[in-house]
Amino acid sequence: MKKITLLFVFIGMITLQSCTVNEVQDNVDNDTISEVFEYTNVDLTSGNGYSALLTFPYATYTSDMVLVYRLVDYGSAGDVWKLLPETYYFDDGTLDFGYDNDFTRYDAQVNLFGYDLPGLSNAYKLDQVIRVVVIPAAFGNKTSNKIDFEDYNSVKEHFNLDAAKVTKIKL
Repeated sequence: MKKITLLFVFIGMITLQSCTVNEVQDNVDNDTISEVFEYTNVDLTSGNGYSALLTFPYATYTSDMVLVYRLVDYGSAGDVWKLLPETYYFDDGTLDFGYDNDFTRYDAQVNLFGYDLPGLSNAYKLDQVIRVVVIPAAFGNKTSNKIDFEDYNSVKEHFNLDAAKVTKIKL
């Protein structure tokens, strides 16, 4: 009886070892998407220190890439967006004014800097339109050498940013 039991155990061990499960590994993150927040009526005046805090609708991840663009022109050919920082110079090559930004997981801050900000045309200070593009790190790290981040249209096309899904926020 012991020999028959031992034989069944041996056959069972051989049979169970031959069973394998082939699991398909899906290494593509299909639910991670890039997002765009558009802020309108952004005023950069002496009253706010020529600075505007753009609060995100929700916190982003610390590893996300955040790009900040300013609408500089619009027309029948489409909108023209410039990546910040952005600098303007006098004809003699000296600094006139510019825009820069910094960001956290919760917000982005846009600053106007220069030598004669009170004398600067209101077209550069009032009713600015700012777009914040949040790119998950998995996308940004894999494509950073394949895309020109200064060209908003290239970023929009590369990351499939849908204009209809832009979150609009009025300040």
